[in-house]
Amino acid sequence: MSLDYNKKNVVLAKNLRKGATRQEKHLWYDFLRHYVPCFQRQKAIDNFIADFYCHEAKLIIEIDGS
Repeated sequence: MSLDYNKKNVVLAKNLRKGATRQEKHLWYDFLRHYVPCFQRQKAIDNFIADFYCHEAKLIIEIDGS
């Protein structure tokens, strides 16, 4: 099942993946990258971009600040 998203946010999401914060990199490379169930980084959902998204667990993780 695909989620609705704003196509304008796809380019922004790609740029956010490239410019991830230190905390986002730590969570991704040290924990979520190979975690089962699978997570996606900077996922465009509706008019928002979630830092981390897991469809199977129906979970969104947002990292703000340190």
